Amino acid sequence: MFHQILLQIFQKLNKERTISAAYHILKGKRSGQTVQDIGLFQLHQYFGLLPKLSRATFDEAVTLFMQYSWLKVQESGHFYMEKLGLQRAAQTPTFFFDGWHYRGNEHIFFARLSLIVQSLSHHTAAVHSFAPISRDPSIQAWVRSFLQDQHYQEGHLQQLLLAECTQALRSLPVAEANKQLVLYRLSGYRLPGWTWQQLASERKESVLDSQLAFIELLHILLNEVLQHNNYPLLRQVGVGLKVKILLTDSAQHTAQLYEQGYSIEQIAQIRQLKRSTIEDHFVEIAMYEPNFSIGPFVSFEEAEKIWQASKRYQTKKLKILHEALEDISYFQLKLVLAKGEV
Repeated sequence: MFHQILLQIFQKLNKERTISAAYHILKGKRSGQTVQDIGLFQLHQYFGLLPKLSRATFDEAVTLFMQYSWLKVQESGHFYMEKLGLQRAAQTPTFFFDGWHYRGNEHIFFARLSLIVQSLSHHTAAVHSFAPISRDPSIQAWVRSFLQDQHYQEGHLQQLLLAECTQALRSLPVAEANKQLVLYRLSGYRLPGWTWQQLASERKESVLDSQLAFIELLHILLNEVLQHNNYPLLRQVGVGLKVKILLTDSAQHTAQLYEQGYSIEQIAQIRQLKRSTIEDHFVEIAMYEPNFSIGPFVSFEEAEKIWQASKRYQTKKLKILHEALEDISYFQLKLVLAKGEV
């Protein structure tokens, strides 16, 4: 799965970015460039899937792709996909990750759920002392509060939660083998969850591929639970985990000042940042705030020129577009590409 995901990312970034851009996307780097790349190339689903991905593991995959004649990397770091790579990318399945909206919070959901299940299992067995599956104090405190709010000592919570989990998993358009990942990772009284090594061996794949299948399942499950009212308990376990404010903190601060009537120059002075940094914030705002108008910065005619040039040269590379449209600034180019077609 890891290699298939990389192929899809490389296919979308083909000839436009360096090989490192894909690495930063998977790691979830919160730089202006990476955030813009996510929007420009529609790579939201893969953002931050693997925050602990080592550069060595990534480079090994790139080297393998080059050996297979799927990819050609230039000395500058820019790359292009060869015919075999494009063919292989076209054969990859559709994935249903939602990295942009969860950003690793799916692991908090499962940590909460795991500790709830473990606690209820030991309570049913009348065992009141056990080593918690999660050592995170915030997870433990959350679960303790949840159990008390749900009056777990009355004995009904276990069956209600089981019914919701069963209903939710049955409704998901996911292979049964992937649904079982959740079950095998759960722990209970005298029943430890499987390790990633055990699961990968059973599934005959790498640990990384098993973990990615698990993450995809959690994203699908969370979207199912949060979009419907049939799962009151699971909804509560997932509360607050879906990111609603998509801007970086710095861009959000800039947006607030702009709404108060300050100009780019004034915001740069107030925040003691370079004008180019503030401009990048505006590009981010244009990309992720539907109601933001780029009209004060780019005319309709200029925007049309930019899109026509982008289509003519089949690129979103700023340098190429700026050479073709010398009277239009880099900031205007970024804004139009970020906002989408006129």
